[in-house]
Amino acid sequence: MSDKKTFYITTPIYYPSGKLQLGNTYTTVLADAAARYHRLLDEDVFFLTGTDEHGEKIQKKANEAGTSEIEYLDKMIKDIKDLWSLMGISYDKFIRTTDEGHEKAVQKIFQQLLDQGDIYKGQYEGWYSVSDEEYFTESQLAEVYRDENGKMIGGKAPSGHEVEKIQEESYFFKMSKYADWLVDYYKSHPDFVQPHARMNEMLQNFILPGLEDLAVTRTSSNWGVPVPGDECHVIYVWIDALANYITALGYDSADDSLLKKFWPANVQLVGKEIVRFHIIYWPIMLHALGLELPKEIIGHGWLVMKDGKMSKSKGNVIYPEDLTARYGLDAVRYYLLRSMPFGNDGVFSPEDFVSRVNFDLANDLGNLLNRTVAMINKYEDGVIPAFTTGKTDFDEDLDLVVEKQITEYNQHLGSVHTADALEAVWGVVRRANKYIDETEPWVLAKKSGEDENAKAALQSVLAHLAGALRAVAAMLQPVMTEAPQQMFAQLGLEYPEKGVSLVNLAIDQVPAGTKVVAKGEPIFPRLDVEEEVAYIASLVSKDTKGKGRAVKEAAKQGAKEQEVSEEIQHKDLIEYDDFDKVEILAAKITAAEFVEKSKKLIKFTLDDGSDKPRQILSGIRQWYPEPEVLLGKTVAIVANMAPRKMAGELSEGMILSAEKNGIVTVSVLPEVIEPGSGIE
Repeated sequence: MSDKKTFYITTPIYYPSGKLQLGNTYTTVLADAAARYHRLLDEDVFFLTGTDEHGEKIQKKANEAGTSEIEYLDKMIKDIKDLWSLMGISYDKFIRTTDEGHEKAVQKIFQQLLDQGDIYKGQYEGWYSVSDEEYFTESQLAEVYRDENGKMIGGKAPSGHEVEKIQEESYFFKMSKYADWLVDYYKSHPDFVQPHARMNEMLQNFILPGLEDLAVTRTSSNWGVPVPGDECHVIYVWIDALANYITALGYDSADDSLLKKFWPANVQLVGKEIVRFHIIYWPIMLHALGLELPKEIIGHGWLVMKDGKMSKSKGNVIYPEDLTARYGLDAVRYYLLRSMPFGNDGVFSPEDFVSRVNFDLANDLGNLLNRTVAMINKYEDGVIPAFTTGKTDFDEDLDLVVEKQITEYNQHLGSVHTADALEAVWGVVRRANKYIDETEPWVLAKKSGEDENAKAALQSVLAHLAGALRAVAAMLQPVMTEAPQQMFAQLGLEYPEKGVSLVNLAIDQVPAGTKVVAKGEPIFPRLDVEEEVAYIASLVSKDTKGKGRAVKEAAKQGAKEQEVSEEIQHKDLIEYDDFDKVEILAAKITAAEFVEKSKKLIKFTLDDGSDKPRQILSGIRQWYPEPEVLLGKTVAIVANMAPRKMAGELSEGMILSAEKNGIVTVSVLPEVIEPGSGIE
C-alpha cells in the first residue's frame, strides 16, 4: 500500500448538447492545473471529468439529428475529448453516465434510498426547464409570465431558458428530512463551501425558507436510467449525474479499491449556476448513503464578456480552439487562470487578452529569459556560474523575495487560487527584472577584468538570474505545458520526464557549469495590438446565432458609449495644484461586508498604514456579489476626502476603480506596495 498523500479532484460532468466554449473550458483547465500541481508535490492524484448523457434534451437533440441517442452522444463525446486533448487536460478518468457500470450503481443507490424511506412516490405539478433539466418554483424564476387575469402561464429560469408546466407521477427524495443536519454541517465545517457567500446564498434562498423535497424521476422521457421494478420512471438527471463522483471510483462494485483510496474528494469544482445541486442535494445524498462528504466544494464564477455571460443565444461566444490555434496553448491557459479572480466573475475582452500576452508573457517573462541567456553567453561564455550570494547589495533581497513568493505560490495554488498563485510567480519575475537594473551586469563586466570583486559579483548576478528563472519555470508547470520545458532548454537544464518537483523548490538549484543555448529564441513573441484585437473581435462575430436579438442592445450600448465619450471630452482640465490636493494612499482590505440598508453598498475596513482602521463604503455590490474576494488585496484610496454618512454608516474616503462598458473593477495594487504608501 502506497504511503503517498492522495488528492482527488473533480469537474462537473458536461452536458453534451452543444459545442463547449471558453467559459466551459475554464473549469477543466482549473482542475487540470490543480491536478498537475499535486502530482509535482509527489502526491497520488486522481482527476475525474466526464459527460452527463441522459435527459429529455439529449433525446430531442438526437431526434433532430435523425440518429439514435448513443450515436449522437458518441460524436459529441469525441469532440469534447479532442478539446481536452488540445487543452492539455491530464484527466485520469473520463466518465460517461451511459457507462454500464455507472447505470447499475445508480440503480443500486436509488434502491437503497427507497428501502431506507428516503425516497417516496408522489405527484409532481410545477414548472420545468428542459434545457436546464431542472424543476423550479415560481419564486425561483427570473421572470414570470401572466395572463390578463394575473394567472401564471409560464416564465424563464435564471439561465434564461423557458419553463413549461408539467404534471406527472414522480418519486421524491425527502430533502426536508435532512435540512437541519445540513445547516449544522455548514456551521461545523465553515470551509466546506468556497467562497463562503455561496453557502450563505443557499441558506437564505433555499434551506432556511423551508427545503422542499426533490422530484427525482420522470415519466415523460425514457432516455435515462430506469427505476428498478418501475421502469416507466427514469431516474432524474441530478441523482444520476451527481453519483458519478463515486461510481467513477467503483462505488458498490466488485472493485471499490479506488473509492477506499481517494474518497472523500479533496476538491470538487463547479460553476456557480449548479452550486445548489452540489452543496444541498449532493451532501444530503452522500449522508443518506453513509458516506463522508467532500472536503471542499468550490463554486467558481463565470468568464463573461462585456455584455454578460458567454452565450450562443447572444452571439458572444469565444471558442478555445480558435485562440489556441493562433496564440498557442500556454497563452490561453495562462489567460484563463490569471484573469479569473477566485469565486468572482472574470471579464474577457480582446484588449485584455492581448495585453496579458504582451506585458506579462512577452515583456516581463520573455525579456527576463532573453536578457539572462544573452548575458551568460556574452560574459561567461555561455556557462552558468556556481551559485553564491552576498556578492552584491541586492543578492539577499532577491533571495528573500524568491523564498517568500514560493511560499505564497504554494499557499495559493494549494487552495486553487490560481490568479493569486500566478501573481506570486510574477513577483519573482518583476523582482528579477529589477535586480538586473540594480546590479547593472554590463558595468560589472567592464570592471571584472581587473577587479576580482566585480567578477565575483557578476557571476553571482548571473547565477541568481538563472536560479530565479528555474524557479519560475518550475512554478509555471501546472499552468503551462510547453513554456517551462522551453525555459529549461534555453537555460541548458535537463527537464525530467515527469516534470520538475516542487518539493523544497529554491533559487540555488541550478548546477554550476550548466551551458545555456548559444542563442535564445523568444518563447512569447510580442503581438501587434491593433491587428490581434481586431482578430479576436472577429472570432466573437463568427457566432451569429442570436445576434439579431442583440442588435438593439448593441445600438443602445453604442449610444451610451458615445454619451460617455462626449462627456469625457467636455470635462474641464485641471492644474497640477488641483491634483496635488488629492492624497492617494495604498491600503489593504481587511474586512468586507454588505451594508444592510443598501442594495448597492459594500462596507470595507482597511489598513492604511496608520494605527487606526479606516472604513470606506463603495457602491460596487453589483460587480462584487462576494466581496470577500477582495480580502487581503491592496487597493488605492483617496485618503483626504471629507467623511460622509451613507445608509447610516460613515465612509472615510474612496476606493479607486476602473469602469468601462458598464463593468466596474477595483484597482488592485501589487502586493509589494505597503499600506500607507503614497501614490502619485
